[in-house]
Amino acid sequence: MPTRIMEGSRAVAEAVALCQPQVVAAYPITPQTHIVHELAQMVADGQLKLEFVNVESEHSAASVCLGASATGVRVFTSTSSQGLILMSEVLFNIAGMRLPVVLACVNRALSAPLSIWTDHQDSMVVRDAGVLQFYCENAQEAADLMFLAYRVAEDHRVLLPAMVCLDGFVISHAWEVVDMPDAEQVARYLPSFRPRYTLDPAQPVSMGMYAEPDKYMETRHMVQRAMERAIPIIQDAAHDFERAFGRPCLGLMEEYRTEDAETVLIAMGSITATAKMVVDQRREAGERVGLLKLVTYRPFPGELLCQALKPARRVVVLDRAISLGLEGPLGTEVRAMFQGRPRAPRISTFIVGLGGRDVTEQVMGEALERSQRGHHQGEFLDLRPDLELEE
Repeated sequence: MPTRIMEGSRAVAEAVALCQPQVVAAYPITPQTHIVHELAQMVADGQLKLEFVNVESEHSAASVCLGASATGVRVFTSTSSQGLILMSEVLFNIAGMRLPVVLACVNRALSAPLSIWTDHQDSMVVRDAGVLQFYCENAQEAADLMFLAYRVAEDHRVLLPAMVCLDGFVISHAWEVVDMPDAEQVARYLPSFRPRYTLDPAQPVSMGMYAEPDKYMETRHMVQRAMERAIPIIQDAAHDFERAFGRPCLGLMEEYRTEDAETVLIAMGSITATAKMVVDQRREAGERVGLLKLVTYRPFPGELLCQALKPARRVVVLDRAISLGLEGPLGTEVRAMFQGRPRAPRISTFIVGLGGRDVTEQVMGEALERSQRGHHQGEFLDLRPDLELEE
């Protein structure tokens, strides 16, 4: 398994190429453009054989992937920010039609005001679309989760689209050491796509039909059941990954020094690397602090999360998104999972790092200190008092 220094976007592109998609549909938007650019270059150089479709918008990219997947081929696309929002109409259709389209979301803030920098507001907007969502800490995880995403999405017990989310620039444009498996290893781990149903003129079927009230609820229930079934399938896929490649791949979550922690941070994405440093520093100071890094956000592994947090007295959620009018989406769901449970921890939720603002050790330390003083719900940290806007 060769180890190389490469850009995060290149790592994702090489991982996608090893999965051998037959159709890639692409529209450029910062900061995801490098991924599809690298794939296009591989096709142009003759290193990768597939149908590369240049489209006029992200809506079209998702539509091409929908149609291609419906014919029974493996597909890929990538997007960010407003592009994902434009794509969202089709994502709901893809999920409802049970098509295992895989895409990379290079996380970027939503307008307005215009920002090209990272947070999780874009992917959180489509959390109810029926798309599996995985969040990466670094380039290695971004590559590894591409293999896992295809493996889980194409499982006949799931058959749902999957989104691998990586923080824009922080991961997509950073150069890191990455272990990239060879094609034979990937082929053993990821079998060829075997569609359950296909669009075939020789055997006509209809997909995405009109559903009257006596049928629509059942379709939503089937997608929900598929999401629920995906949790143990993700766990199995992560275990098989370690056997196939000789190193671990995180499936649902990572528990970092949580076994006896009184206070546990919960976070997703690249800021979890900083959170681990904060945990280590607090441990050296004698504080019993841990981190739960959530990798799989959809389906939400609530029961397993509650079990992992059982020893904790305080939970501190760091959200890189805001559900305006309430709090961060991750904070809401962590709080909901503990509702009605005996001896639930005190949960404080904070909004951090929107629009690419750095989430430093000091910011995380402030969150920990505030949580010790009382309950906080959706409080913004690290605001600049000199830039307050008039309402």
